[in-house]
Amino acid sequence: MKILTIADIESKSLWDYFDPSKVEGVDLILSAGDLNPNYLSFLATFCKAPILYVHGNHDECYDTTPPEGCTCIDDSIYEFQGVRIMGLGGSNRYKPGRYMYNELQMKARALRLSHKAHFKGVDIILAHSPIAGFHDMEDLPHQGFETLGKLCEKYHPDLLIHGHVHMNYGRFPREDDYKGTRVINAYEKYIFDYEPTRNNNKNTDRE
Repeated sequence: MKILTIADIESKSLWDYFDPSKVEGVDLILSAGDLNPNYLSFLATFCKAPILYVHGNHDECYDTTPPEGCTCIDDSIYEFQGVRIMGLGGSNRYKPGRYMYNELQMKARALRLSHKAHFKGVDIILAHSPIAGFHDMEDLPHQGFETLGKLCEKYHPDLLIHGHVHMNYGRFPREDDYKGTRVINAYEKYIFDYEPTRNNNKNTDRE
């Protein structure tokens, strides 16, 4: 499966200078948030692949102008071609905002998905923020969530995809490994191949 991830800044290559050949063979597009909804609507119009998204902390405009032809998977586990994708968008709460959460609120959101995750497993976590202490930043707006790290440790997904910490800040890798989970920073755009690891899809924590 070929996946295109996008986040935080609209790619001129995919908007101003769009050419269908640039997304040829892409099976799925995952948006990790903070993108113009018209950009997502544009991609949905000209790309054959479905677009799944979660909200970034700046996406309150989606409430009145949702991306057309796209599917929001925030606070759900969405299955695409047998791949189970958990959506948990938003950032750390540093001011009032619809898509900002403190750690307890993020934990509560994850708990609401725990029953389905426990029995069916999770292949991909699509988030906006990174894991706390793992390629996040010290300032509150860019701190990650401990909950995301705990979800990786509990369900062992193949992938965690996030945005929020822009790679042009100059110190974040595109890919890394967090305790066996492949972590991808979706900033602007990134295409990669993905093969689900089925033996990782069962929760081994049977408390």
